[in-house]
Amino acid sequence: MATGVRWSSCQDLTNSRVPVPLYNARVQVSLRPSVLDPAGEATRAAAGRLGVSGVRRLRIGKAIEVDLEAPDRQTAQAQLELLSDRLLANPVIEDWSLEIGDAD
Repeated sequence: MATGVRWSSCQDLTNSRVPVPLYNARVQVSLRPSVLDPAGEATRAAAGRLGVSGVRRLRIGKAIEVDLEAPDRQTAQAQLELLSDRLLANPVIEDWSLEIGDAD
């Protein structure tokens, strides 16, 4: 049984790395309109107590910024959609939207 790996036939790839584009994205997650938002209602009420009148509706969501390395925009979008749909938003009560910037 061999105890090691022979590296003599391997290429050194440390100097031949191909740059991978970096895509900047923002995922906006918000509660679906049919879902109650107690935090939003509490914040709306607090705005009135601060003297800010006229706030008829206030809903709280979240914004997630992601920097993702991908070979092309199509791959980046597919990966970000998967991430948004399965990890960043709860599909039962939340909707999400995605904005992808140009590659750096």
